[in-house]
Amino acid sequence: MQKLGDYKLPQFFNYPPYFTLQPVRDTREKQVQLWKEMIVDYCRTQKIFVIGLEDDFPLFSNPVIQRFLSHEAREVFLSALVSDGRAEWLDKGHRKCLILWHRIQDWAEIVLQFVKDNGLEDSVMTVEEIRSGIESRGTELHGVDRTVLMRALKLLENKGKLAIFKGTSADDEGVKFSV
Repeated sequence: MQKLGDYKLPQFFNYPPYFTLQPVRDTREKQVQLWKEMIVDYCRTQKIFVIGLEDDFPLFSNPVIQRFLSHEAREVFLSALVSDGRAEWLDKGHRKCLILWHRIQDWAEIVLQFVKDNGLEDSVMTVEEIRSGIESRGTELHGVDRTVLMRALKLLENKGKLAIFKGTSADDEGVKFSV
């Protein structure tokens, strides 16, 4: 089985036709599904949050079989993730895509579980401490994309689970949990 770093690539990755958009509807649906699963799984295991359509993203080519995805195929696969709620375009030109290997409401649940597991109810933390502090090491929150985290925190704030307060800079933003 071929690997990309420590990621085990699925078998279809070595099958040249999967690097070309398939014209038959049923075959294309299967192709799109396989690519969606692989992209989300790869991003989750490698902690990748943003994919650029023009970037040299490792999954977009397979040098072993000398194949690469066309711009159209990349857009089809990422747009399918957007349609499923597993990604969002970050720009109007659809050049950068935010990959949501957990949906925002799932990230919010992960934050709540993190708060409970660490006894942080009624505590104050900075956003940066949540993303890169000692408490978050070894958790999915460690290294989480700031945009994703802020959206999850805002969702929790709207539910009355916490309050976000501004500091003098973005690094100073804090969170008061009230779980």
